[in-house]
Amino acid sequence: MARGMNVVYLVGTLVQAPEMRYTPGGLAILELNLAGNDHVTGEDGAERELAWYHRATVFGAQAELLANQLQEGTPVLVEGRLNYRNWETPEGQKRSALDVNASRVDVLTYGTRTDEPTVIDARGQHRLKNALNQVVIVGNLTRDAELRYTPSGAAVTRFGVAVNERFRSRSGEDQERTHFVDVTVWRELAEATGELKRGDGVFVMGRLVNDSWTDKEGNRRFTTRLEGQRVEFLTRGPGSGGAGTRPERQATGAQARTSTLDIDEEFPPEEDLPF
Repeated sequence: MARGMNVVYLVGTLVQAPEMRYTPGGLAILELNLAGNDHVTGEDGAERELAWYHRATVFGAQAELLANQLQEGTPVLVEGRLNYRNWETPEGQKRSALDVNASRVDVLTYGTRTDEPTVIDARGQHRLKNALNQVVIVGNLTRDAELRYTPSGAAVTRFGVAVNERFRSRSGEDQERTHFVDVTVWRELAEATGELKRGDGVFVMGRLVNDSWTDKEGNRRFTTRLEGQRVEFLTRGPGSGGAGTRPERQATGAQARTSTLDIDEEFPPEEDLPF
């Protein structure tokens, strides 16, 4: 498996004041609900703003330190990583979620912004203009890439990436865990990555996106995925950082490609947000 990379950067405004809670063991937990606008270029070459809403969790002493500094509308920088977790409901159904665990949170000022720094959404919440929503991962495909075409003819490829994380426990033991990330890419990049196979090593850069749908029981469900804007294929041998499986000759044609976004299929309506 490729040596994992897992980095998240978010710059946005808090849509509500965070509330502190503690685990039974006494660990402090602070959840930050952030919002921002991304500037993207559509297929027609026109620039548009896309809204995003994400939650980041801060733990321990840093959470306690931040609790009294943050309020609704505060602009913040979050650096962290994606954290995959799964569980089983009391009814025996399997569930999973992809969260953002923050390792660093800094309060920002609006700096050199000369116009109004935020927009007001349908719920009266402040959402930062010119925000930042960037994720970088390195891992291996968990399944073959699936290339399809929308009714309008746009190519879309979906694949899953397993991101390996190695760390040292409090007892000093070396441990390992895996985070699973769903990735979607569009158009030329979709066609370039459509032949990726299970086990192939990839570098993916993109933005974090939320989807919502209604399950068979009528419950509103949410999922978080990565909208890939750049994909690089890892190769075998020295300097690869791990056991990438993609042959060099196949990687050459698709490396360093970027993708415009499908702006009509990006984000659920604001009333569907979980916060």
